[in-house]
Amino acid sequence: QVQLVESGGGLVQAGGSLRLSCAASGRIVGIYSMGWFHQAPGKEREFVAAVHWINSITYYSDSVKGRITISRDNAKNTVYLQMNNLKPEDTGVYYCAIQSRGTGTYNYWGRGTQVTVSS
Repeated sequence: QVQLVESGGGLVQAGGSLRLSCAASGRIVGIYSMGWFHQAPGKEREFVAAVHWINSITYYSDSVKGRITISRDNAKNTVYLQMNNLKPEDTGVYYCAIQSRGTGTYNYWGRGTQVTVSS
């Protein structure tokens, strides 16, 4: 089994910054990529960013480009999400997930960390 634990969420004013972390543990083999997703109150979960586990290629949703940076530390099995210039619409729960090689989907999920951005 694989466990993902997110941390770093909290309450921040608009324009502020937060750095989220996601640590993976357990039987971790064959990671293709790790990603972050955002679920705003009353809305569906949406893709934010992802990083390829081997070559570090990154992917971002258009709505966060220029404000958010994803990075990873393979030695620590940890992925980070640096969020700058936060907006009230960034409020919600942020989940990290693993896409295992050959699955074509994110098949392991954390429980999420709450981010609240006040205006």
